[in-house]
Order: sequence, then structure tokens, then C-alpha cells
Amino acid sequence: MQYSEGQVGRVFSVRIDDGEDFLREIERFVAAMNIQSGMIHFLGAVRSAKIVTGPKEPVIPPSPRAEEIFGGWELLGFATIYPGEDGPSIHLHTAAGKGIRSITGCLREKAEVYLVVEAIVTEFVGLTAKRLPDEKTGVNLPVFDRTLP
Repeated sequence: MQYSEGQVGRVFSVRIDDGEDFLREIERFVAAMNIQSGMIHFLGAVRSAKIVTGPKEPVIPPSPRAEEIFGGWELLGFATIYPGEDGPSIHLHTAAGKGIRSITGCLREKAEVYLVVEAIVTEFVGLTAKRLPDEKTGVNLPVFDRTLP
């Protein structure tokens, strides 16, 4: 087990509007505010989105299984932010629902906002962390400066 210790820095409340791409806009905001580490809580709705719902088979490295949703789905989610190879790296998971249907997974590639997505972005300061490619799993994982014996 790895970990790092830090404190809460700035806290932002962000509104992303109808027709905007939630993923692009939240990435743009994090970069513009120079947030290196933190978390994002969000709620709202999307017209369309792509969600990775797990692996096709439980093997390492995984082959992702993706679903596309269309037509106004409600979202509730959480993300972590750590420095990556090309700047801040956001790993974002969501639960999406419409009617009695629901789906949960990693929001990727596109997420066109329907009406609004509200996000609270909390910055962490003092953490020593990076999100780096992991050879064994084939995915980008957070790497911290300490291990628990």
C-alpha cells in the first residue's frame, strides 16, 4: 500500500452548461487553475456520453468494455486528480441513470452536458503523487511517496 499526506488547498464551485463537453471543460478548468492534485465531486446530466463499465474479461492487462448513453441521463460522480506525464491527469467515475436503468463506470472520451453539470473541485496541497503507466496492469495508476509497512 502506498500513500501520501497533504492538506486541502483551494475549493472551487464550477458550472458546466448545456452542450459543453464536461470532460474537456473540467480538464481545461483544472489546467487553468494549475491544480496538481485534488478531487472532483459532480452532479448533473448528459445528452450523450461514453462510459467504460469494466473489462471484457477479468484479465491483466484489461480490455475495456464501453457503453454509450444518449438522451438525457442523470450523473453523480467522483474523480481524482494527480500529475500525469502530460500535466494533470483526471480519473473520473460516474453513476448514470435514466428511468429505472443505471450504469456505472469510468467516463471517457465524451460527455455532452444536458442542462448543467455542477462540480466541486477540491485542491490538495503537499501531496507527493503522480499518475504513471503501470507495466503490470497496463493502466495509469497513482504512485505515492510512502508505503505502509
